[in-house]
Amino acid sequence: MTRILVTNDDGVRAKGIQALAEALAPLGEVVVVAPGREVSAVGHALTLHHPLRLEHLRDSIYALDGTPTDCVNIGIAAVLRGLPDLVVSGINNGLNIGDDVTYSGTVSGALEGALLGVPSIAVSLQQGPGEWGKWDFAEAARVASEVAARVLQRGLPRWTFLNVNVPHREPKGIRLTVQGKRTHATTVSERRDPRGRTYFWIGEGEDEWLPDEAADYAAIRAGYVSVTPLQSDLTAVEAAAFVKALGLER
Repeated sequence: MTRILVTNDDGVRAKGIQALAEALAPLGEVVVVAPGREVSAVGHALTLHHPLRLEHLRDSIYALDGTPTDCVNIGIAAVLRGLPDLVVSGINNGLNIGDDVTYSGTVSGALEGALLGVPSIAVSLQQGPGEWGKWDFAEAARVASEVAARVLQRGLPRWTFLNVNVPHREPKGIRLTVQGKRTHATTVSERRDPRGRTYFWIGEGEDEWLPDEAADYAAIRAGYVSVTPLQSDLTAVEAAAFVKALGLER
């Protein structure tokens, strides 16, 4: 029996993960192990300094008071007690493209699966027009199921995983993309609470995408699903000659 481990960073009760689990159910046994609350933007954080509590909510659905990376590890070690055939993380409320993949808990859930030797997929959905919280996950769930079926059939190269981003409108198709690049800007607001104490609020600045028709952001803008193969190896191969010229080797 094919076993699929599902996680996210929006929390176990998020509509996106519920739609994802339902869409994957025809492909095999789906087990959900996800954070008990939203933990967006935690990146690839692993909890090392306090114990983790696992709660069995119902059927094959578990809540963990940890990160997506924790969830994948606990899901494999304590719930499945062995490697699944596939790890799928999502469906995230909002895109995970460009440099955002380094912050994303959704992407990190798939990254952890890949590091453990399991074919893995991260799935994210672009926010649609209107107020925050109005999401239609049906098309993203369908795409996730299609991609998952192909990966289960063919596998993926070791230490790689797929980052799938779906536009808010009906996709025109699917494009193989690269990770986009942009001029990075972060805003930091300094404020005072009612007692006069200083606190800070970090937000996104106005970023500009560098032109690249092969990039994930370009596919989304054009109305296509973006599928980007990512890897755990962060070595900047193209910079090797420059670093060698620094004369550090002995």
